[in-house]
Order: sequence, then structure tokens, then C-alpha cells
Amino acid sequence: MVNQYETVFIATPVLSEVQMKETVAKFRELIKANGGEVVHEEDWGLKKLAYPIQKKSTGFYHLIEFRCEGEFIKKLETEYRRDERIIRFLTFAMDKHAIEYSEKKRKQKLEQKNKEE
Repeated sequence: MVNQYETVFIATPVLSEVQMKETVAKFRELIKANGGEVVHEEDWGLKKLAYPIQKKSTGFYHLIEFRCEGEFIKKLETEYRRDERIIRFLTFAMDKHAIEYSEKKRKQKLEQKNKEE
């Protein structure tokens, strides 16, 4: 059964912009290669961590919202663990309320952006 998921990962802050884009592309392609569909993506950029992780106080945050089969999540999380560039990750299944909320937030953000232009 195809479910909708949201995954956020934090990449180490020592990456260059090119390396960060490669990391994001790797996970985006992994999702697509396993029959998933990327619904939405957000790059939150470099942010301060609440507490040090691996002696680092900042990290690059990236969110990917996608649809896929449930069995794929184990494979995705295994890849996160194997990739030394990823210092933390969280993936969760979205229920219908979370999906509605996410779509509403995206719509508001788009309207806000259009008003500014």
C-alpha cells in the first residue's frame, strides 16, 4: 500500500554547497528508484542544533515529502545510517490530517510569496 511520508535529515555542516546538493540528490533519486514519488521538498539551510551532535553545533536541514510503499522506509533509513554526511534523520508516515495541514501550509507560503512580488 502506498502511504505518504515526510523525512527530515540533518547533514554535517562541513559540506560545501555542491556536496549538500549531491547528498539531497542521492536521497531524492533513491526514493524515485524504489517507486516513490517526491511530493514536496524544502531546504531549510544551515541551522543551530538544540544540542551538539558528533561535536557539531550546526547542520544543514532538508525536508522531503514523498509517497511510496511502506517496505521502502527501512531501506531509506539504512542508507541514512550508512552515509557519514547524515548526522540525524526522522521519517514518519503522514495521516490524512498531516497531509491536509502540509498542503495548506504550502498554499499559504505560495500566496505569501505572490503577495511579496
